Amino acid sequence: MSFRKEMEKYRDVDEDELLQKLSEEELRRLEDELEELDPDNALLPAGLRQRDQTKKAPTGTFHRDNLLAHLEKQAKEHPDRDDLVPYTGEKRGKPWVPKTKVVDPILEDVTLEPELEEALANATDAELCDIAAILGMHTLMSNQQYYEALASSTIVNKQGLNSVIQCTQYKPVPDEQPNDTDVEETLLRIKRNDPELVEVNLNNIRNIPIATLKAYAEALKNNTAVERLSIVGTRSNDPVAHAFADMLHVNTTLRSLNVESNFITGAGIIALVDALQHNTTLQELKIDNQSQPLGNKVEMEIASMLEKNSTLLKFGYHFTQQGPRLRCSNAMMNNNDLVRVVRTDSDGAITFTLSVPELERAFCKKFKFSSKPNKKEKA
Repeated sequence: MSFRKEMEKYRDVDEDELLQKLSEEELRRLEDELEELDPDNALLPAGLRQRDQTKKAPTGTFHRDNLLAHLEKQAKEHPDRDDLVPYTGEKRGKPWVPKTKVVDPILEDVTLEPELEEALANATDAELCDIAAILGMHTLMSNQQYYEALASSTIVNKQGLNSVIQCTQYKPVPDEQPNDTDVEETLLRIKRNDPELVEVNLNNIRNIPIATLKAYAEALKNNTAVERLSIVGTRSNDPVAHAFADMLHVNTTLRSLNVESNFITGAGIIALVDALQHNTTLQELKIDNQSQPLGNKVEMEIASMLEKNSTLLKFGYHFTQQGPRLRCSNAMMNNNDLVRVVRTDSDGAITFTLSVPELERAFCKKFKFSSKPNKKEKA
């Protein structure tokens, strides 16, 4: 009878009825055993989950050597099990014969001069690697070893062909030096209109207050020396963009403005581009890589504004739509064509060096040229 069938007879036993039949002494003994033992706790060792039921008397302290000797003696006295098929020593199957390498008859007949054979026999692994690169055996080495061996007249690979399995050594790139521009001192020089301060670079200075950036925009309104201003990665936002837009209405010296990698939204970008209608000196404007995308509507407005501008030559922004991208590209191309001024005559006339296709692209219309001679020349 299995254990499961044996335990089924206790399934309908009423435990409360059994407990009521126990005497006070039996209940006390049951409580004492339950306090020390916990049969349902699987985390306890077996000796703590149930009572010791060993009836054999202890044999004494533990001796490791005696136990090993007893196990070895027991193993030797145990009879071996007979094999199902007795071993006779008979060999079965075909004996293994190594395959002979097939030699190409063309390569077998190749003979080199004694000097070349001696040079190849005494060549190092590095020299053999360079020879393999010259012969075009690029599969025997890495790409770096192959191209370095071809480009150099000396032996570049010092480790030989065995270095193919090694990865390319990592060349640590040093961190870029922090921007050491003194923000307060530069602002004072702008306010003093210092003629030697032509370029202002505040890139990646993240602790500039918004009020200080607005003060830069206010100081540039009356400045006539600064031609290039860059505030990349300065955490500038829309109030800063509107302040620089107001500055562009007045400033006539600034040639390049870079506000990339900031937190300017579409409203601030539109304010900057719209200010170009009142500014004829700014030639480069970069607004790319803002914290959030501008959107299709803002890109269409930017393209419309740039088509009305005739002085901006470089506009740094990656359009997501093809339509505004082409319109902006054509506008910049037209502005660059119009700037090709060769000379200004004394009477004020301006001479352009533009071809007929460039003229048609710049003025967006076709030109008709007559090849008939003048009447005076005909007479």
